[in-house]
This record gives sequence, C-alpha cells and structure tokens, in this order.
Amino acid sequence: MGNTANIQNIFLESFSTYVKDYGPLPEEQYNIANAIMNCRTESMGGQISCCDHCGYDVTIYNSCRNRHCPQCQAYATAQWVEKRIDDLLPVPYFHIVFTLPWQLRDFFLRNRKFCYSLFFRCVKETLQELAADPKYLGGKIGFITILHTWTQQMEFHPHIHVILPAGALSFNREEWIPCKNNFLFPFPVMKKLFRGKVMDAFVNGIKEGSIGLHGILKKYSDQVSWNKLVNTLYNTDWVIYAKQTFNHTEDVVKYLGNYTHRLAISNKRIIDISNKQVCFSYHDRKDDNKIKKIVVSHSEFIRRFMLHAVPCKFMRIRHYGFLSNSLKGKVLPIIMSFLGKEVSEKNTPKSKHWYDIIESLTGKDPTVCPICKNGRLRMVVRFKNGVFVNVA
Repeated sequence: MGNTANIQNIFLESFSTYVKDYGPLPEEQYNIANAIMNCRTESMGGQISCCDHCGYDVTIYNSCRNRHCPQCQAYATAQWVEKRIDDLLPVPYFHIVFTLPWQLRDFFLRNRKFCYSLFFRCVKETLQELAADPKYLGGKIGFITILHTWTQQMEFHPHIHVILPAGALSFNREEWIPCKNNFLFPFPVMKKLFRGKVMDAFVNGIKEGSIGLHGILKKYSDQVSWNKLVNTLYNTDWVIYAKQTFNHTEDVVKYLGNYTHRLAISNKRIIDISNKQVCFSYHDRKDDNKIKKIVVSHSEFIRRFMLHAVPCKFMRIRHYGFLSNSLKGKVLPIIMSFLGKEVSEKNTPKSKHWYDIIESLTGKDPTVCPICKNGRLRMVVRFKNGVFVNVA
C-alpha cells in the first residue's frame, strides 16, 4: 500500500466531484470534509521544534481533532481510555449489542439526532428496568454505550454496543449484587421489552412530527402503508446479541481502545485509490468472516463515509447508572470498597502528557531527536495563518 492510499487523499481528489454528483450538502458534511483535507497541513498551523544537541529542526503541523478524521482517532482513543482505567471494577463485564430492524434505517438516516437519542434512551431504560427487578438483580447498574452506524462495507446500520459490569449496587447502597452464574437477563425478555420501548417512542415521534417523513418516507403518510409497517415491526424478531464476556479488566481496556472511537473505515483498510476508484477490505460476516475486497468510485466512497457523520455536538459515547458523571464520584468508591479494590486518589488527577500517549501508541518517544538520538526536540516557534510566535 502506498502513502497515497488513505482517506485524506480520497477527499482531496474527489470531494468537489462528490458535491457535483449529490448537490448542496449539509454544513456538517462540509466541515468534516474540510477538517479531513486540512488535517496536519500548513493551513492548520503548527510548530517548529529544534534538537537541543545537534540543532536539527522539524516542522510539525497541527491535527484537525475532528472526530470523523482517521488521522486523529488513535490519540483521542488513548486519551479517553486513560480516563476510564480507574473506573474499572474487578468483576466480569458483559458486551451486548442492540440492533434495529432494517425497516427503521431510512427513518434513522433522515432523522439522525432525534432517532439516535431515542435509540440510546430505549437501551438505557430496557437495561435499567430489568436490573431493578428483584428477579434478576434488584439494584442499580452502570454501563457504557457506544453508537456505531456502519457495516463492514460502510453501509448504514445503526447499532449500540453496551459494556457493563456483571452486577449491581443495591438501592440502599449497602451491598454489591453479583450476577448469578455469569448470567445477565433472559434475551427473549430483553428483546420484547426493548421492541416495545422503541416502537412506542417511534410511533409517538411520527405523531408529534419529531420524525419527519422526508424523501422515500413520504409513502408512510398513507395510513394503509403506515399500519402495514407498524404491524411488520411488532411482528419482527428484533436482534439483541451478546459478544464475548470480559473476565479481566485488561480485556475491557483493550476493547474500549478498539471500539470507542472507531470510524466506519480506517486508513489501514484502504488498499488502493487509483483510477478514481477505491479498493478496500472488509470481513464478510455471512461467509465465515473471510476477508474480501470491494471496489467503489471515489464519490461512492465519500457518500458511504458521510452516511456515518454524527450530528454536531451529539454524544456518541454515553455513560449511565453508577458510571454516569453525576454519580460516579459518589458511588464508585462505595462499590470498590465492597469488591476490595483500592480507590485511586482523585484529588490530584495525573493526566498523561501528549508525548507519553504517543510513545504508548508507537513505542517511540517523539521528543527524541531522530538524527543524533541524543538530544531532545524543543519547541521554538509556533505558527498559524502566516504568523510566527517565538516560544524559546
């Protein structure tokens, strides 16, 4: 794979063609495209660092920090995971995936902000309601939810990953209630409850106008078509499935690092971008997970990429229960005391420096001079929009 086989170059070569093919685009798509195209280029500004031993100097351009940019996600992931480590409990963790029937995808695609929020709310309420039932746990659970919207071929397929500790805190906060026999909730019960909650919110959203019937959805303005759709959805076996259970906290950290800030596709899956076509690899879930290749035009690649643009300021990762920001500080120390885990000192949080995170990701200290190997690179000048500031 050559250096040109990456998403940034696809956008640089073909975004104008994509706009011509698909017409005026939402502002968020222009912002994402501009961020990706300008990431780590002179237009973003940067700094000049100089070796304090041999005098070698290097120019480093700033990253765009856009959450859709493939060049920025490794660092963002490392920062996020670093903040989660102290919250992990010494118990097994469940990994559950909530999916939606394909009939709902067009509604979600055209009403993303409202429908994604609806999705999160129904997942939360389903898990919390079952956990509160004394028949299962009879307590308050905590969990992390992560929205993904893609298939391996970058088609639109919204689903939510859930990571939750195997147990609950009693409502009086006097004991930790572990899951029995590594079992959470019966899946038939969970699916039926989840389906009911989504359908209730979905139907109300249509009635109130919060979910608009745009484009191909206009056909559901007809009462006969609408009734047929609702009946089909109620009679469909909705899919919720469990992935591997994590028995060690290091497995949870590894998972979080792989999944939390994942994009629809990464640069490493791009095989070739020649002749205005993109060839990329994917795992075929229907064929024993075999690795295959697909070829699409540049514009089609960008179209698929943009299907997964998250609405501005929308939180794709959410924490609930005793892992929520409002409860975590008060409740986690109580749970950890029950489980015999020492609580980290929170009064003086020790965040890693950027160079420590880069070293953990690459195995190389970015401040060591690549020429003499003895000196350290020290920043001497910052620049942006043609303005230089001496910081030495």
